[in-house]
Amino acid sequence: MSVEKGKRFEELACAYLLKKGYKLVEKNVRYPFGELDIVAMKGKRLVFVEVKGGNKAFQPRIRVNSSKLRRIELAANKFIADRNPKFEECQLDVIEVLNDGTINHLEAIGRW
Repeated sequence: MSVEKGKRFEELACAYLLKKGYKLVEKNVRYPFGELDIVAMKGKRLVFVEVKGGNKAFQPRIRVNSSKLRRIELAANKFIADRNPKFEECQLDVIEVLNDGTINHLEAIGRW
């Protein structure tokens, strides 16, 4: 997938989250061991969002495997330690953006 296409998928995911009442905190937070695509707040919940895009036949969400989840968790914990955000709970969501613009939001696939 091209960088431009990946950015487009992330932009669509951000617009979707804003419509759903999320407040965007940061995007594309990079650490040597992992990246956070989107960090958002929904009420008092800190939400780390992994964005995957592609075609319907392949289901992009399946690329979020146990190794990817571990890297996201490490990055999320580093983000919390570095920035000390105020929240009551946090979770990991996956937003799947299909080539036709369809968005599937898998909420709270992980909580800690």
